[in-house]
Amino acid sequence: MKDLLLMSHCVFPTPDIIKTAEYYEQHMGFRAVRYLDAREPHICLYRDATEIILTQTNGQKVIPNRELYGYGYDAYFITKNHEELQEELMNSGVKIIRSLKSTDYNNKEFVIEDIDRRWIAFGIKVG
Repeated sequence: MKDLLLMSHCVFPTPDIIKTAEYYEQHMGFRAVRYLDAREPHICLYRDATEIILTQTNGQKVIPNRELYGYGYDAYFITKNHEELQEELMNSGVKIIRSLKSTDYNNKEFVIEDIDRRWIAFGIKVG
């Protein structure tokens, strides 16, 4: 079977895309490219091979998956150098929800909370 899917990007609706973009730039090391004059205004956030697309809500606040469904992350990013990334994010003032550990589903991961209260995991399968 040939590969038909190449990559994926998270789409994060947010009540204030400028504020959220600034947070990701200042605290999480992303670079923002603004498309605010497009028919569907958005901001793309880039870091390494990862992209997040921010869209503007109609004023609704973000309701994280854990509140909507009882548990779950809002995004999961694959990473290899967990210790260095966790340390960088901690030093930048990012809220660490769960420190780096091995999970019962064989992932090594840590979890942060972003400015919109989303829980984002950074990890990789280890076994």
